[in-house]
Amino acid sequence: MDTLWCFIIVWTGLLSLTTYAMPPPNPVRCNQIGCTLDNSYGAWGDRKDCHALNITYPTTEEELRSAVAFANQYNLKLKVVTKFSHTIPKLACPSTASGNAIMISTANYDSGIEIDTENSVVTVDAGVGLRQMIDKVEEAGFSLVAAPYWEGVSVGGLISTGAHGSSWWGRGGAVHDHVVGVSLIVPAKESQGYARIIRLEAQDPLLNGAKVSLGMLGVISKVKLSLEKGFKRSITYNFTDDSHIEDTFTDQAKKYEFADITWYPSKHTAVYRYDNRVPLHVKGDGTYDFLGFQPNSIPISKSIRATEKAMENSRNLKGKCTLAATTVGYKKLVANGLKNGGLLFTGYPVVGRQGKMQTSGSCLYSKGIDTSCAWDPRIKGLFFYESTAIFQATKFADFIRDVKKLRDTNPDNFCGVDIYNGFLIRFVKGSQAYLGQSEDSVVVDFNYYRADEPSTPRLNQDVWEEVEQMAFFKYGAKPHWAKNRNLAFIGVQKKYPNFNKFIAAKKQLDPQNMLSSEWSDEIVFGKELTIKGDGCALEGLCVCSQDTHCSPAKGYLCQQGLVYKEARVCRYSSPPSMVSDINQFQV
Repeated sequence: MDTLWCFIIVWTGLLSLTTYAMPPPNPVRCNQIGCTLDNSYGAWGDRKDCHALNITYPTTEEELRSAVAFANQYNLKLKVVTKFSHTIPKLACPSTASGNAIMISTANYDSGIEIDTENSVVTVDAGVGLRQMIDKVEEAGFSLVAAPYWEGVSVGGLISTGAHGSSWWGRGGAVHDHVVGVSLIVPAKESQGYARIIRLEAQDPLLNGAKVSLGMLGVISKVKLSLEKGFKRSITYNFTDDSHIEDTFTDQAKKYEFADITWYPSKHTAVYRYDNRVPLHVKGDGTYDFLGFQPNSIPISKSIRATEKAMENSRNLKGKCTLAATTVGYKKLVANGLKNGGLLFTGYPVVGRQGKMQTSGSCLYSKGIDTSCAWDPRIKGLFFYESTAIFQATKFADFIRDVKKLRDTNPDNFCGVDIYNGFLIRFVKGSQAYLGQSEDSVVVDFNYYRADEPSTPRLNQDVWEEVEQMAFFKYGAKPHWAKNRNLAFIGVQKKYPNFNKFIAAKKQLDPQNMLSSEWSDEIVFGKELTIKGDGCALEGLCVCSQDTHCSPAKGYLCQQGLVYKEARVCRYSSPPSMVSDINQFQV
């Protein structure tokens, strides 16, 4: 999950962080009647459990093939899960009405890393962790050019869902566009042992389907990625006014190979990342240890969550704005986690090896009990939505202008997103992958508070629904395959010009739909994607069309957007008692 953004306030800066952390839990729990899969947040979009009859943990490619063969022989649905389980949609969930499904975990299929120095490629087992691969590649004198910002993903998982960094240069910022080969295990005839391994290389058109397959074309066993000779990066953050983002974002992407922009709307602040590669002889041994991915004190994570819940319940916008100001100020002070020499930030630019500057996630690795990743569901810490919209570059400026108009109606309404990481703006180059981006694109990630209970509306509910609908409906943005609420996927098939080629590849490789499920069908084929019912809009299961889709008992009614008038959002209108009185008067 390349963008699990969380807020860090001064309390964290004052804390002397230990080197110990509670590693993430196994996402799969089994008992005598079957197995249940969770994601890293401990909750899926619809809050329903994900079940299977059993799970197997292969350690070799042949064991992986045998597991696929078993599922095919006994007509079982099949899904692959990873060690980390960071998708928000249930793409890894094989549940069926009959429960006739199994899961394969690649958590233990993670030993194979083969570097071909002559051809500058690395071939890895699908379960290999991103950090594990990067370290091996760097030791051999090479660098992986593109990687997501969050390293808690497996190689098979990250290419399956279109994970990316940020770049319009070279092959671009999406990892799958650096893939030059994929090995897939697909169902086969009885005479072929019920499953077979196919090796897809650059000249095979099926590779464009397998690069971003959502786990639906076959079980990925190996991935071959292109490498470049090792290099360093030089990074400087420029905290400045946000007046001209819509006019300067293309210049930023063209001038800096790994450019991004972080926008804090409530603070009228934009942070431009000046980030280019430099030769290895340039002095510097810096690292990027993003604040939100560092080990966090468990008591502090709980306290932050409790504070934000109290502000939500009391509708305390000013309190949220104070937190936002503190957060942005602290990030500026410590360069958002950049460290000179690997210890402290002492000044710009920060120069370091590519493998230490692209991706981070230090909260993953230690084994103590006093710190953890701040969103770990076991500690009742941070809990949030993550929306990611992928825009055609030509439409992005108008989206920013509309968001600014919405912000200007009341800047305090945007403090909630600035407590996390504002709007993270990144760049992804056009791709030949069928479910990749067909043209140079701009990706926007934003995180915002999520209630513990699905029936609880949140402060500024309407603002984030309007931004969400503005992105996906007015400007036709595509959703990131591993993120977002259900409504973001409405009509997604029409947004990909090569979607029919992907479907053709699926019919060829998985004609019995063994690797499909009700969950993947919802996302990819739009089957019963939205669910109408009381409160359905609160968690993005629908766009409201009547008040009951919101929470009229708590004062939230379905109304039109403030800037995007076609939007239908749940807006706080009056205290519940007044709503009751108004309804009685209307009757």
